[in-house]
Amino acid sequence: MSQSNSTAGAWHRPMVARLSGEHHRTATPLELFFDLCFVVAVAQAAAAFEHELAEGHVGHGVLGYALVFFAIWWAWMNFTWFASAYDTDDVPYRLLTLVQITGALVIAAGAAEALEHDDFTVITWGYVIMRLAMVTQWLRAAYSDPERRRCCLRYAVGILVVQIGWVARLALPGDGGLATFLVLVLAELAVPVWAETAANTTWHPHHIAERYGLFTIIVLGETITAATTAVRAALDDDAALGDIATLVVGGVLTVFALWWLYFAQNAPRRLTTLRTALLWGYGHYAVFASAAAVGAGLALNVAHATGHGHLTDRAAALAYTVPVAVFLVMVWLLHHRAAELRSRTDLVHPVAVLAVLASVFTPAPILVTGILTAALVAATLVLTWRAEKAAAAA
Repeated sequence: MSQSNSTAGAWHRPMVARLSGEHHRTATPLELFFDLCFVVAVAQAAAAFEHELAEGHVGHGVLGYALVFFAIWWAWMNFTWFASAYDTDDVPYRLLTLVQITGALVIAAGAAEALEHDDFTVITWGYVIMRLAMVTQWLRAAYSDPERRRCCLRYAVGILVVQIGWVARLALPGDGGLATFLVLVLAELAVPVWAETAANTTWHPHHIAERYGLFTIIVLGETITAATTAVRAALDDDAALGDIATLVVGGVLTVFALWWLYFAQNAPRRLTTLRTALLWGYGHYAVFASAAAVGAGLALNVAHATGHGHLTDRAAALAYTVPVAVFLVMVWLLHHRAAELRSRTDLVHPVAVLAVLASVFTPAPILVTGILTAALVAATLVLTWRAEKAAAAA
């Protein structure tokens, strides 16, 4: 291809479906930039969540965090699966992606207000900006891909109708309350199921697994950042290093173990059918949300150890151990086939989860959690080695 044709192609390319078995398919620089900007919203939501917990507003904080994180996760997830099937990397595609990034930054700006004061005005407009950009992308795909036009149009129409619902919700007293939020969430979740029954989009299993893995790394990195900031603040407040040493060691061990356990799995093997892909993709809401909450919980415990906050020792410990347990459970469930869940050797995961939750009754629950998760990594390595050795001998 000549340079002139290459340049012309960069301005506009037909948005035809990419091959699901395409070789050497990896995340693009634009996708990495997209993730990096989205993590700003994750950080703001986690910080507001930590603040609510520190003030003793546990129920309100958990509910608010779950609602705010849905907006972040769902917008990220929809772009990721669309890009896997229709990434053209031309000028219109890039500009629409940048619009979505702008929406993510608006969500980040409104996350604290939504979580702490139940004011979803800013976060709703940021979300709608992102979703309307996706409507345009789906219309482009419908125009260029006749084979899947009906599917693409269903996506476009479904997303547009739900966005009208989100905007209309703002006009209701008290933003419509929890009931209307949940109805609209169910509608959002139903759109891909409805659209994909017309024709399956050609998402790439290895590309999807890589994208989810990269976002997991970014969220775990945000956990490290939040914990480091909390430790720095404690030391600046004249806290003794010995007072928080067990928290630091336990937190580092835990995050390292969570990373290891997530990437010890062979994710693409789960993405073989639409049903398993939907379960795997939707289930990552809990993976991402819990990973970000681990950082908030660790930061809360560091502040609690230096005399800040209104929680009891056990409540502060639960703010850390519960997200860790949720992460372990979801990774275990999402990366295993049904038959494997009945394996005796695989019982090590639920036992470890119960032990993590029970660690709140110990004098150093964060450190104990770190040791337990590290032990879980060691146990899975040994069990995997034994299974491979047995298979080789058979």
